[in-house]
Amino acid sequence: MHRFTTPASAVVVIATLAIGCDHDGAGPNTDPTDSPALSPRSAPLAAIGQEIAVPSHLADGDEHDVSLPELLDHGKQLFAAVWTIQEGGGRPLTTGTGAPLADPSSPLIFPHNFNRVSAPDANGCAGCHNAPFGIPGGGGDIVANVFVLGQRFDFATFDVLDGMPLRGAVDELGDPVTLQTIANERATLGMFGSGYIEMLARQMTSDLQALRDGLAPGGSVALVTKGVDFGTLARAVDGSWDTSGVEGLRPAALASTGPANPPSLVIAPFHQAGAVVSLRQFTNNAFNHHHGIQTTERFGVGTDPDGDGFTDEMTVADVTAVSVYQATLAVPGRVIPDDHDIEEAIVRGEGLFEDLGCADCHTPALPLDAGGWHYVEPNPFNPPGNLQPGDADPYEVDLASSDLPKPRLPVEGGVVWVPAFTDLKLHDITEGPGDPNREPLDMQYPDGTAAFNAGNSRFLTRKLWGVANEAPYYHHGKYTTLRQAELKIHFNFDGKGHIGLNDGEASGGQQVIKSLILLVGLMKDDETPGGFVFIDEPFAHLDVRNIQLVGHFLRSTRAQYVLTTPITHNVEVFEPADITLVTAKKPKGQRWAPPIGVLQRRVPAEVY
Repeated sequence: MHRFTTPASAVVVIATLAIGCDHDGAGPNTDPTDSPALSPRSAPLAAIGQEIAVPSHLADGDEHDVSLPELLDHGKQLFAAVWTIQEGGGRPLTTGTGAPLADPSSPLIFPHNFNRVSAPDANGCAGCHNAPFGIPGGGGDIVANVFVLGQRFDFATFDVLDGMPLRGAVDELGDPVTLQTIANERATLGMFGSGYIEMLARQMTSDLQALRDGLAPGGSVALVTKGVDFGTLARAVDGSWDTSGVEGLRPAALASTGPANPPSLVIAPFHQAGAVVSLRQFTNNAFNHHHGIQTTERFGVGTDPDGDGFTDEMTVADVTAVSVYQATLAVPGRVIPDDHDIEEAIVRGEGLFEDLGCADCHTPALPLDAGGWHYVEPNPFNPPGNLQPGDADPYEVDLASSDLPKPRLPVEGGVVWVPAFTDLKLHDITEGPGDPNREPLDMQYPDGTAAFNAGNSRFLTRKLWGVANEAPYYHHGKYTTLRQAELKIHFNFDGKGHIGLNDGEASGGQQVIKSLILLVGLMKDDETPGGFVFIDEPFAHLDVRNIQLVGHFLRSTRAQYVLTTPITHNVEVFEPADITLVTAKKPKGQRWAPPIGVLQRRVPAEVY
């Protein structure tokens, strides 16, 4: 067998065969609508023989010296980069959390440099974020699903002979893991319109904190911002904080160690379980987790904690560039076909969306006011490990600028309405512990704790803008159609907490009410109100007063019902019963059952 060294010039020839650029610098994936300040010919090139994706990085402070188009072009380059080991790709001695390997004697080098479950699992961000149309920053197919929390392992193997915690087969407690329990499988979402989402979360957080700061000991306050109700915050007479009435926020936002340390109430609008505050935090996390690229603001200047021989793999200015790139991506638009039947179905669907209560959580639009469409880095609520206000000069961009990718949201009357169809709250969207939509782990709690291993059922209200381009569906991406995502119904009787349609802890009367509300909601139609429903013994668990209340409710729905009930009930309390048919069993020894009795209520015509 012959061994030889390939000359650098030969490597360049091979590499250029894959680029396929013509004389004007346009490649096969060039978007003709893009107008980058740096064309492919003018962008920095790698030295001959180098195989790197990003030949030039921004020095800290350079973000203020380049034009916005140049900054966005650099951010796009970082997002779409296919990172290599010649520029710091990979993390031989650290996990995706940034912690040292459980077993440093087995570094993550070939053939262990990639792992679909524990990561690194992608060469670049656009490897997963690319739908529709290959746009860097979009969503992803099921093949792009991420195994969230799998990155706390060195290298997932599921080897039954491996007993070292977090090396590859057993968790923090020494319990064996499977593909179904090692992590939470999540779909890859698009980042379109994400700058508006972050700014909404910032303004809403500020509103909640202002309400909190005005709360005196012994009082309580309703936490309502932009029409979204986050429950009630209270204080005891000694000044301690009571968050038991607060809803829709993650545990970290409710934590308090005493009167002088109030809950932060910070809304985290990213990650499907609402665990990430900003695009910047998302970026710092993801580049290390998925690609082994470590940022200076997270890991320090001049350091090499992952042992790959590279320091300063991404600068603060680089992170600003890629964060602003994501923040300024186009807003999902809405395309209505020029077809009468489809237009009519859309109008009816919008009405049903409101009538069924979907819009109670999927709020059609939230307002950005007070200039909130001016996106500023850094986020004032960034957690430690991410750029803080005062660490660098702020960078501001007007999200409403017509120079940014279109479509944009207009400023009308000093307000930008963001039609994302979300309330940015966490909700339990499952039907109980046995629901297959639950996740095995809860990322809101420390790894290995009982709460962490208890699993998760709470997710951010999914943004519905752009949903037509973001199949597959649900947080796990295992539904191929919107119909599979289903209508999820939850009830809150007497303020005792939300329960699902099939939860067994509901009383008999509550089960009746739940069923009736669902049936009526599914029948309701603005054009042809009413319907026909058969209900077997709906009053069996109710006293006379509640029978009257339920009967009144049924009549108010203007629907038609056939109700069965024992003959021991007094038919006079059945308000909706215009006609009552009384049947009896065939007596023993008789050929026929008694005739059916018919009772018809006399109702004044004006009632209808």
